Amino acid sequence: MSKKNNNDQKTNREFIFHKKNYLFLFIGIAFITLGFILMSGGGSDDPNVFNPDIYNFRRIRLAPTLVLIGLGIQIYAILLNPNKNKE
Repeated sequence: MSKKNNNDQKTNREFIFHKKNYLFLFIGIAFITLGFILMSGGGSDDPNVFNPDIYNFRRIRLAPTLVLIGLGIQIYAILLNPNKNKE
């Protein structure tokens, strides 16, 4: 009898995430990666010369905003329930 219960449990296994979850996960990773790429650079080759380019709009506002949006998309992807309409 225990063998029959074990077989029933094996056939009823489902993945937690579905295709829609993974799609949003990859979109979130793309946003985060783009944010970090935009944040990089801007240094000076000579340590005695100040480069004010590190304080431009792209590095101070745009890149961190993209990273936060990406993290929000990641949270949404984790909490998304694709089976909600089936019930």
